[in-house]
Amino acid sequence: MEPQGQAQTKIAIIGGGLIGPRHASVVLSNPTTQMSGLVDPGAHGPAVAEKLNTPHFSSIQELLDSPYRPDGAIVCTPSHTHVALSRELLAAGVHVMVEKPISTDIESGRELVAFAETVQARLLVGHHRRFNPYILAARASLGTLGTLTLVNGIWATRKPPAYFDPPAEWRRTKHGGPILTNLVHEIDLLQFLFGPITRIKAEKGLGQRGYDAEESGALTLRFESGMVGSFVMGDNLPSPHTFEQGTGENSDYVETGMDFWRIFGSEASLSLPDMTRWSYDRSEVKHWNGKLTHETIPVNTEVPAFQSQLVHFVDLIKGKVNKPLCTAAEALQALIVCNAIKEAFETGKDVDLGSAGEQ
Repeated sequence: MEPQGQAQTKIAIIGGGLIGPRHASVVLSNPTTQMSGLVDPGAHGPAVAEKLNTPHFSSIQELLDSPYRPDGAIVCTPSHTHVALSRELLAAGVHVMVEKPISTDIESGRELVAFAETVQARLLVGHHRRFNPYILAARASLGTLGTLTLVNGIWATRKPPAYFDPPAEWRRTKHGGPILTNLVHEIDLLQFLFGPITRIKAEKGLGQRGYDAEESGALTLRFESGMVGSFVMGDNLPSPHTFEQGTGENSDYVETGMDFWRIFGSEASLSLPDMTRWSYDRSEVKHWNGKLTHETIPVNTEVPAFQSQLVHFVDLIKGKVNKPLCTAAEALQALIVCNAIKEAFETGKDVDLGSAGEQ
């Protein structure tokens, strides 16, 4: 297999597990990018690379020493490896998009944030839902809701037993539960839309599997703005209420269209993903005796979030945009909040993150 031409941006995928092939399919379908290879030291690596019709490498160094050296790489490995692999690529001058969470502990996350500032290669964190058309439409509509006061959310589903089987048994550990794997998306979006979270109250829910990873829980949040919110989450429950099922963004989930977020302001409320805005705009009586009316906020779903994220990554590589939509520092803030949730689960005490949302 000979290297392809230089017109397209060359992207390598690091990790051939659950999310790596999904990123690869987006790279392969984009006319401006080409796959330069898959790095995966596991026994399944060569077969995944063959299925993707791309070269296989057992290590990043092997990729860098080959004729297939990439312009950028997407790190899709287990969460506890994100920092080391991202550093290795950045140090070699390869631009990096690393899957969330940026790390599994705050100290190494801070080290990666600091290291990324010392190199010329760019670092984007793959909180892809910042590119989701429903979130972008909601963000554009926030100004019509008045003073943002409350937010309520649900992420609840049942993961299959095979999700925890080798080579992904790390998902049974304290690093593999739904807080760092799933809720971190919600936390990032909440801060993306509403600003820093400054206080956490949380209660750990019942588990069923017997693993070290948490399975369910409930939490309340205070934002720096004064807004407050509540959230319930669980990965051991039959439920239609998740971002994935509501929006249909992930084909691994059966789309339900059911609600997962409600946002309340002083002038109107908005629910997702139906994008219904309720208000007294057409009533002289602005309370429960008045007539509530509703409208549907339009959403352009032509370009899925993963595709938009890849285009943004390519623009970063080419210098067309100066700032990642999700910076390493912003991703670290999501991790800090998630660690605070874990702490609240274990101690039963409130965790105050301070005015900047950082411990």
